[in-house]
Amino acid sequence: MRARPEDEDDWTALRRTLDSIVEPYRQDLGRGLATARLVKETPALSARHLEKQTVWRLTLTQALAERTTPPRPTTVGLAVKAAAALNCLNIAVDHWTESDGRLDLDDLLDEAFAALGPR
Repeated sequence: MRARPEDEDDWTALRRTLDSIVEPYRQDLGRGLATARLVKETPALSARHLEKQTVWRLTLTQALAERTTPPRPTTVGLAVKAAAALNCLNIAVDHWTESDGRLDLDDLLDEAFAALGPR
């Protein structure tokens, strides 16, 4: 997130930041599907995944705040943007997994972001 261009809007920066998270799914479809299913079907792994994403949300919120000079204060709005981006990721991965990898994960993620983006 911190490496994204300064003139890029927050929503686009968040979307492009998630490319690094979905890259392993792209590189090994079978392993990505197996991992996504295992996390979804195993309560302890699912709980750990949520804990990890809580840290990601806090990190993304802080990175959003740092995108301006001087940095803007961390706000509820920035936290909502970060949380919404992660929910877009989760929903895209769920749909991708349900399709057994037939649907394109990047397209699903773009569609999820578009549903919440400016109109």
